[in-house]
Amino acid sequence: MSAQKPTIVLVHGAFADSSSWNGVVDKLQSHGYPVVAASNPLRGLAEDSQYVRQLVASIDGPVVLAGHSYGGSVISSAAKGLDNVKALAFVAGFLPDEGESAVTLSGKFPGSTLGEALHPVPITLPDGSQVADLYIEKSKFHQQFAADVPQETAAVMAATQRPVADAALAEGASAPAWKEVPSWVLVATEDRNIPAQAQTFMAERAQATVVTVAASHAVSVSRPGEVARLINMAAQATS
Repeated sequence: MSAQKPTIVLVHGAFADSSSWNGVVDKLQSHGYPVVAASNPLRGLAEDSQYVRQLVASIDGPVVLAGHSYGGSVISSAAKGLDNVKALAFVAGFLPDEGESAVTLSGKFPGSTLGEALHPVPITLPDGSQVADLYIEKSKFHQQFAADVPQETAAVMAATQRPVADAALAEGASAPAWKEVPSWVLVATEDRNIPAQAQTFMAERAQATVVTVAASHAVSVSRPGEVARLINMAAQATS
């Protein structure tokens, strides 16, 4: 009797939505994996992680949890203590240690040009507090986020991007699941959001299995086959 295939749960990061995984979903489903592309709220790290944690806890059977960009911070926290999460896959993503934020990690090494591409939009929350929603300026989106994606595709991505609350990127992480759960990391060497050096540093610190791809930050869109292969490696190694 064959072992049950794990459910692959995909968590997008900032400036993206679940559709950024479409190519990856197609390839994983063609190999018989059940897949869920979660809708990351992008409001705050603890809040977003709790949302994903409850989603994953509702799934019967083993899970491989994958996160892109800020989604890496989310899955690292969300998976903590969940017995059904058998592997973590970080796709050009953050692997924060306790107390670290996306902002501090992206600035740990030179190379990120994200800050100068951002457009903040002040918003008032229901409790009356004010935060800023961060967007990448549409004129800079292609070069900054998705340089190896066709211009027409990048234009659609820019128009449909999900903003992230500035506080979410500055919020320190809780104790990480990658210290206990086997991890795989795809490093995008042409990433202008999270420098490849930072991605490699985090991967090595986590003693993760590392695959390097010459791709932009939007690697799940430009190289879905490479991303699906990484996730498949994680699934097969932990089944």
